[in-house]
Amino acid sequence: MPDLTADHEPELLTITEAADVLRTPVATLRYWRHRNIGPKSFRLGRRVLYRRADLRTWIDGQADQSPRR
Repeated sequence: MPDLTADHEPELLTITEAADVLRTPVATLRYWRHRNIGPKSFRLGRRVLYRRADLRTWIDGQADQSPRR
């Protein structure tokens, strides 16, 4: 069971947890993974996992690429 205390967030996230962080549907993450355009992920056995730091890096990269107004 993951440790969800206020002081400690889990380092490895499932695809559902990553979708919650990104506020996007799980199906979108699966599509991005298939197209190699989403955040970095990896398999551990049968599970697809995301590192929390990789999600933040990807989010920052997307913000840098968006047009400024």
